[in-house]
Amino acid sequence: CELFSKINNLCFCFVFCFFSQCLWCYTNNTCIDYPVRSILPPSSLCSLSNARWGVCWINFEALIIAIAVVAGLILVSIAVCCCYCCYCRRRSTRPDEEEEQLARKREERRLESLQRKHERKLKHDEIRKKYGMWQ
Repeated sequence: CELFSKINNLCFCFVFCFFSQCLWCYTNNTCIDYPVRSILPPSSLCSLSNARWGVCWINFEALIIAIAVVAGLILVSIAVCCCYCCYCRRRSTRPDEEEEQLARKREERRLESLQRKHERKLKHDEIRKKYGMWQ
């Protein structure tokens, strides 16, 4: 970093800083060793709006905002996909449940109909016995 700072006081050293651990600071036009222990450079070293890393035209504030927006979009899209999938699964299981419920009701009606038919037959048999028409 110090070598690039001595060679050229422009962001030229920044092309080389991308692969190294250097930070270009526009406040004093110097290439500074990037503080690898902290994710963001401290404001005492260089303010975020004047710090550059990777390319000269993107400052750390813009980089942080862009990363936050992309991460937010990814999280929202994952949440939407999960909700949509859960909704579709519920929708697909409902017809099965409804079909089962309809089949149960149909079976109940059939059994009730058979029971009524049996009761009618018994009643008719009683009437036939009473009037001597029993076979």
